[in-house]
Amino acid sequence: MKEKTVKMKFTGFECNLLINGIFEWRNMLLEQGKPTEDVDVLILKIINKAECK
Repeated sequence: MKEKTVKMKFTGFECNLLINGIFEWRNMLLEQGKPTEDVDVLILKIINKAECK
């Protein structure tokens, strides 16, 4: 079964807000000693593929 793909366009401000929020979430996980691999993958996907305009 094929996964559903969703494409979104963000303004520069929205893109920065999204990335900063995910980084804060990642930092909270690090403080709690929880793994961050999945969050790291998400951050890379957003940075590499997001259409931030």
